[in-house]
Amino acid sequence: MTYSIVARDPSSGRFGIAIQTCWPFVGAGCPWVESGVGAVVTQSFTEEAHGPNGLTLLRTGVGAGHALDRLVESDPGRSVRQVGIVDRAAGAASYTGDRCVEAAGDVTGDGVAIQANMMERPTVWPAMLAAWQAPAVSFVERLLAALRAAERVGGDIRGRQAAALVVSGGPDEPPWKRQFDVRVDDHPAPLDELERLVRLQLGFDALDRAEDLAKAGDADGARQAGEEALRLAPGDDQVLVWQAIGLAGAGMTEPARAMLDEAVAENPRWPEFVRRFALSNAQPELVDAAERLLDGWSAG
Repeated sequence: MTYSIVARDPSSGRFGIAIQTCWPFVGAGCPWVESGVGAVVTQSFTEEAHGPNGLTLLRTGVGAGHALDRLVESDPGRSVRQVGIVDRAAGAASYTGDRCVEAAGDVTGDGVAIQANMMERPTVWPAMLAAWQAPAVSFVERLLAALRAAERVGGDIRGRQAAALVVSGGPDEPPWKRQFDVRVDDHPAPLDELERLVRLQLGFDALDRAEDLAKAGDADGARQAGEEALRLAPGDDQVLVWQAIGLAGAGMTEPARAMLDEAVAENPRWPEFVRRFALSNAQPELVDAAERLLDGWSAG
């Protein structure tokens, strides 16, 4: 019913899982990650407990292969299960029960475990591994590329409905930290929607970066990060408003007010928000910029 990839990013030490299925809410119980510890995906007539129990084993220093053996041995329903695990040393292990619905199988590599069941054909998991191993710009892009590769060779024989992408924090970050936790619970094209939501998060990440750069006095860097946010989240009225405040703070009041006009076309209450934001003094460094944005402004 599902195909998934569990992997460790060799550059950052983060763990990631990308998964798609023809069943709703797949992100709620199948992918499990913990910063500095590892990642577990559990699927196929899912035994959800394998996720937290697998992480508990990894936390004690048990490697992926031994952790998987212990999970499977204790599961009376092992014949219909699939589980994939990656540990902090990039060890990887995957299991497919002998009663999983065909086409079903798995493959592992250095720091990656891929598993699939109820597929149209048995070329899905090799195609996912090949996509993972191909050059890519980022860890997240490699995870998404593996899902796309599965779809190109047929994917789930029942169709598609839900998808998720989860990426942990780095090895030195808190166990609960997640860089990404993006879920598409019910959608006719879940991979398209998953990719859109990932871009949206990257856009808001760029917006946060723009604010940090502005605080540090790097006006050019802040402007470039703001432009990246607009590119990744085109037309998002909240991105437009915060970028407008940033531009106003840099003295670029005319383009800032044009952006505010664009946001107001989506939601006419934005000027009142900016006024209340300035009055709150929640971010003192932006009060002057917010007031400057509204000073003399009138709807386009």
